[in-house]
Amino acid sequence: MTDLLFRNARVVDGTGQTWFRASVAVTGDTVQVIRGDSTAVEAARVIESEGYVVCPGFIDMHSHSDLMMLSQPRHEAKVRQGVTTEALGMDGLSYAPTSPTNLEHLLTYLAAVNGTPPPGVRWSSVKEFLDLLDNRVACNVVYFVPHASIRVEAMGWEDRLPTQAELRRMQELAQQGMRDGAFGFSTGLTYPPGAYSDTDELVAICDAIRDMGGFYITHSRYSLGDRLLDPFREAIDIGRRSGVPVHLSHYHSPVDGMGQQMVDLVDQSRDSGVDVTFDQYPYAAASTVLHSLLPYWVHAGGPGALLQRIQDRRVRDEIGDSVNPMWGLTLDYYIFSHLGSSKNKEWEGRSLVDLAKAQGKRMVDAICDLLIEENLDVAFVARTGNPDNIRTIVRHPAQMVGSDGLLTGDMPNPRSYGTFPYVLGQFVREEGLLRLEEAVRKMTAIPAQRLGLTDRGILRDGMKADIVVFDPGRVQAKATFEEPKQYPDGIDYVLVNGQIVVDQGVHTGSLPGRALRSR
Repeated sequence: MTDLLFRNARVVDGTGQTWFRASVAVTGDTVQVIRGDSTAVEAARVIESEGYVVCPGFIDMHSHSDLMMLSQPRHEAKVRQGVTTEALGMDGLSYAPTSPTNLEHLLTYLAAVNGTPPPGVRWSSVKEFLDLLDNRVACNVVYFVPHASIRVEAMGWEDRLPTQAELRRMQELAQQGMRDGAFGFSTGLTYPPGAYSDTDELVAICDAIRDMGGFYITHSRYSLGDRLLDPFREAIDIGRRSGVPVHLSHYHSPVDGMGQQMVDLVDQSRDSGVDVTFDQYPYAAASTVLHSLLPYWVHAGGPGALLQRIQDRRVRDEIGDSVNPMWGLTLDYYIFSHLGSSKNKEWEGRSLVDLAKAQGKRMVDAICDLLIEENLDVAFVARTGNPDNIRTIVRHPAQMVGSDGLLTGDMPNPRSYGTFPYVLGQFVREEGLLRLEEAVRKMTAIPAQRLGLTDRGILRDGMKADIVVFDPGRVQAKATFEEPKQYPDGIDYVLVNGQIVVDQGVHTGSLPGRALRSR
């Protein structure tokens, strides 16, 4: 007897091929697709699925749930979207491998991005971190060795290039992380300490993981050259020189007309033999930490040195107007999404300009005073995206879906709660930008292929039972900028490793997620 049968569904198998009518049986943690009459199949539970789409579970190729999953293992914001696997360690901003002292510094520096772990929960290696998540969270995870952790471990928070010995140490740490199950190496080149690196450093680290099957995933160096295509050209050059595949995180530009040029760059690079892919979220807004607005030199020495430095009036005068936004427009469009303490929660949902005006301060003073008061634990949403560029880029066959979701605060970017149903409801059903089958492929088979997950991403006999069941006429994101923490409609069932995590739209409390490890 099988455990569960979705009878007479519209199966979208993840390959991009047209849907077909079939029943999907789940036995243990594996799938069987049954064509034709399934009335004779004995099942402990049968769900009549006429009118529903049954497809593979969605793979979020870019998330910042690293520590929120430890403190909130039900992970409802993502699982209710149909996400069954999340990529962690993104933008080079995560916590393993590391030593105990450096871990504490990273926890302070990145609290507004990834949250904080439960009291007393600590780790050192990638293996130890993954063990904390294995069979203790609602969805699967994959991990990437973060540049910040290995650079700090090798040479501290220094604003300089590494010595040869320090570079070898970074290579060794990257290899150690790969042996522990990481899938590649990630960077965030607009965030210190990653911003202190050069291209040669990154090529050398990629060289070290090439033969281990790793790939390079990057938040590119947006300050480089023309600040348009040159940041991505550097990433592609790293792949060309090292021989590793390249994956561009949250591939987008707020500049009018850049969408086609960015697509052309990917095509030209792939035609020249570089294996380039990318992910993208559908909302026209970015999110990050407030201290990212400070110049790189202010961060040198780590979070303690940063906090000490910005108390100095002369340092603030030198920073001056350089806190202007990196994504264009003005700070009126930069809205606080998270403040760590209760004393400043009133500013969530209001802009940086609102804060400075209300306090009668220069912008630099308002930012620095808040960072000191909150011990750096502040994030914002920047309403600076370009919807036309998003719609041009999303059609490319190398595109995958990644939420880039920050789950901290009460006013997060709605992408954290709505990315996957937004694609299905808005881009597929309402705008016709993508065929349903192609949209599902971008969420399932393509990221599984990039990660090398041979047992997930496609509905086929013997594959792991990560499954989403949704109503194609009803699925939609409800998250908005005004009310971002809203669960979607139309995603009624989600299975992870054969266990039902969402049942008729309600989280069951099941925590069957696994830490998937590279091979």
